[in-house]
Amino acid sequence: MSVEPEPITPLAPRPAGRTVFTQRWSELAFLHWAVPPERVQPYLPAGTRPDTLDGSSYVGLIPFWMQGIGLLGGPGLPYVGSFHETNVRLYSVDEQGRRGVVFVSLDASRLAPVLAARWGPGLPYLWSRMDRHRSGTHVTYTCRRRWPGPRGARSRISVSVGELLEAGPLEHFLTARWGLHLSDRAGRTRYWPNEHPTWPLHHAVLDALDDELLGAAGFGDLAARGPDHVMFSPGVDVVFGPRLRR
Repeated sequence: MSVEPEPITPLAPRPAGRTVFTQRWSELAFLHWAVPPERVQPYLPAGTRPDTLDGSSYVGLIPFWMQGIGLLGGPGLPYVGSFHETNVRLYSVDEQGRRGVVFVSLDASRLAPVLAARWGPGLPYLWSRMDRHRSGTHVTYTCRRRWPGPRGARSRISVSVGELLEAGPLEHFLTARWGLHLSDRAGRTRYWPNEHPTWPLHHAVLDALDDELLGAAGFGDLAARGPDHVMFSPGVDVVFGPRLRR
C-alpha cells in the first residue's frame, strides 16, 4: 500500500501551552537518510504512521549540545541541565494530523537526566561519554556508550559548516516538527508539544562518519553509506508544554 505524502509542516510554531520545560539546542549537525516508510513503521508508537515527503521517510542522526534545561519556566539547572546528546530519530504523524519525531535512542553525557527521562516520560535515554570540539568551521562530535548498552557503541561525526541555507521543503520537513510522539510507561501513546523559532540552517559537508549508534538502533546498513542530506544549525531556544494523549 502506498503512503500518500502529507502537506509540508507549517513553518510557524504552534503554541506548546503551559511551560513545563525550557532548554536550548545548540550546535546541531543534522545527518539524514531517506528510507521507505515501511522500514520505520515498526518503531513508531501505536496510532502513528511514518511521515513522508515525496514517498520517503527519514532516519536522522543528530549530535548537539543541550543547554540550560529549566523547569516550569525557571532558570536553567546548574551542571545537570547542560550536556552533550546524540539522538537517532524518525518522523511521525498521528490520526489528528500532528507531526512529530520519534526517538529510537538518545545518548547523553549526564547520568542524572538519563535516569530522570527513562523513569519519568519513558524516553530511551542512554548514558555515554561524549565530547564536542569546534575549530573554525569544523565541528567534531564523539560518543561512546556506557549504560545500559550495547556498551562501547561509538560514534564520531565531523562536519564542515558553510553558508546560510535557504530552507526548502525537505529542510522544513526535517526541522519544523513542533512535538514528539512517545509511548508512556503504561504503553499509551502521548504527544509532547514544543515551540521554538524557525531554525537558522547552514549548508554542511560531512568530513567523517564512524558510527555504531545507528546499528544499535536497528539501522546499521545506513552507517555504511553516506547520508542523503547534511546541514548544521547554531541552535534554537525551546519550550515544552504538557504531554497530551493521542
